[in-house]
Amino acid sequence: MNLLAHTLRIIGASLLAANLLQAAENQHAPYLSIKLEMEHAIDKGNQFLKQQQDPKGFWKNDQNPAYTALALTAARRSPNDADANADHIKKGYEWLVSTQNKDGGIYVKSLANYNTSTGLMALSASGDPAHKEPILKARGFLIGLQQDWGTKGETDNANDGGIGYGSSYTHSDMSNTYLSIEALKLSESFAKDTGTKQPELNWEAAIKFVSRTQNLEATNDFEAPKDDPGIGNDGSFVYFPGNSKAENEKHADGRDTLRGYGSMSYAGLLSFIYADLDENDIRIKAVISWLNDNYTLEENPGLGDQGRYYYYQVMAKALNAAGIDTLTTKDGVKHDWRNELATRILSNQKPDGSWVNENSRWRENESELVTAFAVLTLEQIYHSIPEARKAK
Repeated sequence: MNLLAHTLRIIGASLLAANLLQAAENQHAPYLSIKLEMEHAIDKGNQFLKQQQDPKGFWKNDQNPAYTALALTAARRSPNDADANADHIKKGYEWLVSTQNKDGGIYVKSLANYNTSTGLMALSASGDPAHKEPILKARGFLIGLQQDWGTKGETDNANDGGIGYGSSYTHSDMSNTYLSIEALKLSESFAKDTGTKQPELNWEAAIKFVSRTQNLEATNDFEAPKDDPGIGNDGSFVYFPGNSKAENEKHADGRDTLRGYGSMSYAGLLSFIYADLDENDIRIKAVISWLNDNYTLEENPGLGDQGRYYYYQVMAKALNAAGIDTLTTKDGVKHDWRNELATRILSNQKPDGSWVNENSRWRENESELVTAFAVLTLEQIYHSIPEARKAK
């Protein structure tokens, strides 16, 4: 071996040792490679969505602005500025604002809350000062949807404090309530910056409704009608008081109780956090315990493949908001949910940049919808990795 080769070998060994030492000292090293993969997948997913846009500016369905709102938010949260500031995104925002009604709602005919909540989040993500007025109007509309069906000012009806679809449905539900709470929280700075008093959600009533969807006897005061399944006591969440999309849980003593499921349990956790419930509250501790015990990416726990990508998205949002970096399952295994979830989503991306769920429940067989969910989930992971969070 000549002197030059020997010297290069020593230098190479020294660099390798230094890199290994740096990786050992940096607990966030596992994110270094997957971060690049996420950037590529996000860009590819947003390019797929770009190709699906209607020439008029909307996505998928001009009767449901939520499709457009999700695609716009996915573009605006991209690490790639080219995705976030492209001309087709500006055109999409123009179309979205055009669907806002005089009452402030962003909808066409139905699903007023779902469409307005997703629309409000898209407007909040735009960074455009011109959207401030539409944002304030949308906030006022959502706050006006909060239910008070019993005695005014009291939460004596099971649905009081919650929000439903804002249409023909006669109940509040956890999904719509969490989305509206999230939209109001993410747009909160616009309301504080007005210099005038703005309408506010009744947060105490909202917490009461969310608590009535949790399987926790100590804090859930909902009384099920005779012969209906009662509430459980494992900390999980159902769809609305007295109703779950999952099959009832049967007990050895013959009782039936409501079975909670994954997506609503993460939605419940996120709602409690955004409502500023104390992190040591029994309700938060109970749901986090359930989420640890039932952590999986194989399904939406309790519902199988139904709503899988919705589940992935709310999981990422809730765990990030809670500051949880790992979950520990019953077998004692610690799971780095960011790495595992990102890896799972990356592995499911199709060659054209899209994602789709073979299970059609809640329209997850639509590539436009599921691709937006997947991109938003990757972006949530990307922007919340502990290293990035620490740098902020």
